[in-house]
Amino acid sequence: MTERTDTLEGFVVDEGRSSHRHKAHQAWRHAETIKRLSDRLIGIGPFGLGLDGVLAWVPGVGPVYSVAAGGLLIYHAMTAGASAATLARMLAYVAMDTATDAVPVAGWAVDTLFPGHLMAAKALQKDIESRHGLPDEIDAKTRKKRKVKKVRR
Repeated sequence: MTERTDTLEGFVVDEGRSSHRHKAHQAWRHAETIKRLSDRLIGIGPFGLGLDGVLAWVPGVGPVYSVAAGGLLIYHAMTAGASAATLARMLAYVAMDTATDAVPVAGWAVDTLFPGHLMAAKALQKDIESRHGLPDEIDAKTRKKRKVKKVRR
């Protein structure tokens, strides 16, 4: 089955859940969740700490989490049809993030401070935005979900 998107008076008609645009926006949302969990659970100015930084200090667990979260990001990038350049950049970020776990203590400290998953997720989101725009519920100015006013009936 081929996906179909038509243009009607300058508007793109989305063919529902099976459309490429819908899949790309789902990937954008998943990337947002992964970057927040991995590198921004606690944010202090430009710095953040997430599961990746905390689990880096647990021998054996840090690399497993890093590879799993990175693999999930790559999977979503492939689902969204990200460009080869974006995939390569994401792989480099995740590889650097995971490689630091191999060096005890010093590597763990670097992994705590290096936001590899955040950088990979942002690369994917930027790729999706350039081809499909932001998801409808995301405010372009704040880059956060819009608050929807409830209508009384």
